Amino acid sequence: MRGNVFIVGLGLIGGSLALNIKKQHPEAVIYGYDVNKEEIEKAIILKIIDEGTESFQKGSELADLIILATPVLETQKLMEQLVNFSLRENVLITDTGSTKKSIVEKATIFHDKAIQFIGGHPMAGSHKSGITAAKEQLFENAFYIFTPSSNQGSEQVNTLKEWFKGTKARFIELSADDHDEMTGILSHLPHIIASSLVEQAKDAQENFPLLSRLAAGGFRDITRIASSDPTMWASISLLNKDVLVRLLKQWIAKMNYVTELIQAENFDKLYTFFLEAKIFRDELPVHSTGVIHSFYDLFIDIPDYPGIISEITGYLAEERISITNIKILETREDIYGVLRISFQNERDRSRAKECLEKRTSYDLFIQ
Repeated sequence: MRGNVFIVGLGLIGGSLALNIKKQHPEAVIYGYDVNKEEIEKAIILKIIDEGTESFQKGSELADLIILATPVLETQKLMEQLVNFSLRENVLITDTGSTKKSIVEKATIFHDKAIQFIGGHPMAGSHKSGITAAKEQLFENAFYIFTPSSNQGSEQVNTLKEWFKGTKARFIELSADDHDEMTGILSHLPHIIASSLVEQAKDAQENFPLLSRLAAGGFRDITRIASSDPTMWASISLLNKDVLVRLLKQWIAKMNYVTELIQAENFDKLYTFFLEAKIFRDELPVHSTGVIHSFYDLFIDIPDYPGIISEITGYLAEERISITNIKILETREDIYGVLRISFQNERDRSRAKECLEKRTSYDLFIQ
């Protein structure tokens, strides 16, 4: 497709979308803008964008497609500015925010201007941030949700899908209400729960100084998402307030029920509680990428001698198997290995397991 694409917010998401559009539509011209001028310069040097713009207005008025890859509160402010610009007649605007109801409601300001806005949420991410973390494969097989308004036809949505075709994402159309409800259940509420578990451990640290050293396997994995950006999650919690308040009340009721079962020593009902959770969790798709990001970890029980880690990683390097993280675990509570290697996908983990089983005699476990 030909045209000018203007990406506002040159971080992980904005940069990765730019890479995909550039590859799929080499005839398009990609402009970029970020409040951090260094990110613009890096994006040009890395050839992620073709040109940077000195102002938000200038880039917007050049564009056929505007992508607002900024936090939701900032996106709403930018939308208010866009109404007053002299935009191109058939310009298409989208965002990448993780809550949609407030964005879609804000988009009603475009109706009188006949400007087409379609809410978007690519459900992918990384522990890395900034333009240097951008990569073409970020959205591959991830769900990319669009939340068009009720008065929009399929033509505009199809145009947006064509622009983003290179992401190889799975496109889904939802109402803003359904989007916020489901992401509240699968992403926003779990972040609050994970953070509360960490807070509880922090409060107990004074009485149990060894607590942080003993935090291993299960606790570390279930609370990993609590390390996410606190500014972003405070904003998300407020923007999805109504959904989260209701979900938290349901969660508290469920925890009160479990508390009663434990107090009553009701083994049968506790067993049912854990069994039903296990069955549902085990039936979740393993290979799809959604708001619950899969962790492809391999645990290796290895002897303690100099050079052992370089030996293991050397075998993987020979097979050209990429790893995303490597960690020596301090304790073995709830898991069997002392070396944990993380991979980008199930295929890489399976290849690594096969490789190491052939080359070593160490015990390998997948959890």
